[in-house]
Amino acid sequence: MTTRRKILIALGVGALAAPFASFAQQQGRVWRVGFLTPRRRPDSIDADFLGAFPRGMRELGYVEGKNLVIEWRFDDKLERLPYLAEELVGLRVDVIVSGSSQAISALQKATTTIPIVMATSGDPIGSGFVKSLARPGANITGFSNLTSDIGAKQLELLFSMVPKLSRVAVLVNPANPSLATFLKNVQSAAQRLGVTVLPLEARTAQEIENAFPMMIRGKSAAVIVAIDALFVQQCRKIAELAAKNRLPSASSIPEYVEAGGLMSYGPNLADQLRRAATYVDKIFKGAKPGDLPELTANNVRSCSCLEFAEKR
Repeated sequence: MTTRRKILIALGVGALAAPFASFAQQQGRVWRVGFLTPRRRPDSIDADFLGAFPRGMRELGYVEGKNLVIEWRFDDKLERLPYLAEELVGLRVDVIVSGSSQAISALQKATTTIPIVMATSGDPIGSGFVKSLARPGANITGFSNLTSDIGAKQLELLFSMVPKLSRVAVLVNPANPSLATFLKNVQSAAQRLGVTVLPLEARTAQEIENAFPMMIRGKSAAVIVAIDALFVQQCRKIAELAAKNRLPSASSIPEYVEAGGLMSYGPNLADQLRRAATYVDKIFKGAKPGDLPELTANNVRSCSCLEFAEKR
């Protein structure tokens, strides 16, 4: 065989082998996902609503310990979030999933290149996370839970259930950038209904406890609990304080009712976490986060829920 024929055969074999090598490399890849949320680590992620995310990844063929690593980062001290965000960026993960507006803000400052998937966000445009829902732009996409609309609806439901409701407290975390819009919309709805709103701020568990005597002194007849990572973590304590002070209360998560609260109306966070996995999968397959339209609670249909405590 001539040298020329040997070279041609070698080139031909190489060309055929290249796609198979590339395919094998992709199939054998271990993907790394960061997850950042401002709360304490639950005793069992699987038993928590956060477990919906790894379950969603498994449904798409990604199995932890096989072709997926999830780098979980938890801390209920908000000042720690920037450090944890930088830590995840330093690990060079393929995608980072965020569990709150505060986490998104920290990640946005930490990286402009690693894709960020918002599992939940109350006001992504107003908070400056995305340019629009249709085309988010930059490296951030995900879900909006429309908390601004939810707060107004919660007030309307309380108004229909509590006779002669004239004053309502609204518990908000000032460290959450999306809650300014939430409060503004509650106040607009309250004005239409002739209800006075008493906004109360809480950044810590102790401040939550301190807020309830202020509600009583302010003659509030009910309380709305804004959706926030801190309040989700403290939902049992908040429900107990509301019951102790005989305040009908509304939250955004069904876990609040399970903990003893009166009512919840809001997004199904577990469902949004499961669906966030579809965004991660698309990014793994080459999609750019800035080109992936952001979904709202209305788009995913199953994110709205209304639960009442049977004992009330």
